[in-house]
Amino acid sequence: MNVDLVGGYYDAGDNVKFGFPMAFTTTMLSWSVIEFGGLMKGELQNAKSAIRWATDYLLKATSHPNTIYVQVGDANKDHACWERPEDMDTPRSVFKIDQNNPGSDVAAETAAALASASLVFKKSDATYSKLLISRAIKVFQFADKYRGAYSNGLKPDVCPFYCSYSGYQDELLWGAAWLHKATKKPTYLDYIQVNGQTLGASESDNTFGWDNKHVGARVLLSKAFLVQKVHSLHDYKGHADNFICSIIPGVPSSSSQYTPGGLLFKMSDSNMQYVTSTSFLLLTYAKYLTSSHSAVKCGGTSVTAKRLRAIAKKQVDYLLGENPLKMSYMVGYGPKYPERIHHRASSLPSISSHPEKIPCQAGFSNLNSESPNPNILVGAVVGGPDEHDMFPDQRSDYEQSEPATYINAPLVGTLAYLAHSSGQL
Repeated sequence: MNVDLVGGYYDAGDNVKFGFPMAFTTTMLSWSVIEFGGLMKGELQNAKSAIRWATDYLLKATSHPNTIYVQVGDANKDHACWERPEDMDTPRSVFKIDQNNPGSDVAAETAAALASASLVFKKSDATYSKLLISRAIKVFQFADKYRGAYSNGLKPDVCPFYCSYSGYQDELLWGAAWLHKATKKPTYLDYIQVNGQTLGASESDNTFGWDNKHVGARVLLSKAFLVQKVHSLHDYKGHADNFICSIIPGVPSSSSQYTPGGLLFKMSDSNMQYVTSTSFLLLTYAKYLTSSHSAVKCGGTSVTAKRLRAIAKKQVDYLLGENPLKMSYMVGYGPKYPERIHHRASSLPSISSHPEKIPCQAGFSNLNSESPNPNILVGAVVGGPDEHDMFPDQRSDYEQSEPATYINAPLVGTLAYLAHSSGQL
């Protein structure tokens, strides 16, 4: 395609750059810094560097008007190999969306990533911040003008890996919400008001992750109502409250499942991503409630910001080892953690210990081995235990044993808060 796409992140344990989860990861890292950066102390610069590594790539991927390069690597051929990134010889095919093959979901999420990151760099690098927001505006215009799900045109290449299951309406609302926050332009508020009903979802929709942004948009927009008194966004506060009530154990409107050990359980495939994203939303909403001196009414029960923080803390404590197995699901943290994670670079010997190339098929003996991974991927959070709090620690079990950027990203802000605010819980 004759385009420079050096940089960016692989999504998980493979060697493919998927633009959709990468953009969401970037938005969540940025939101973490926006809400809790003041508590990150010496880690703030690391968080900003991690964001910039992604936004530099996203700027390259959006450098041609009405075109976004949304994937590097043939996912099917990549998944047929078990190779170190240094040995990678699978095709670096490039996949794009444009006005003939739209992708409002990945485009609007990319706009959200660029817009949220512009706020992160506003004070420290004004020139870069302006570049990010001007690109975000153009990318969002493209997402809105040429509507469609990216997995329609790119189905063989992006499915089943990162199909857009929830449609693209949630990303348009989410992208507009971030552009409103970053620019303060009434255009985006008007857009949200005019399109909000058609872009909304049923209020029972309480999943937040790389595919579905409805709940995140509700919480983000509720701040404008709660703290900035934008009364036209009143409904989003109500929708955010409904989400909160669906999470709280013991209230009549609770619809969430928890494991016997107390972990929020949404689905068997990479459940920990929902734990980290929900914990982030709980702490963020608690912050908004505190600023506006308000609480959430769940039927006859008044749920305070303090209660939301306690629930988030319990989830993170479980993740870090307070659970029936006494297992930390963050690799390298605590006395007991997953040793056989589904991750090529972690499971194969390093270049320094094994300089010779390990070909495509040869690596599968490492995938199927019972030995612990030779390279400890410190800080990576895996998919986590099943609904019975069990975790087999098997490398082949990608649903439970694979780490992913979008599991870690929301945890960054959550940990920043919990590490420095334990006295305020």
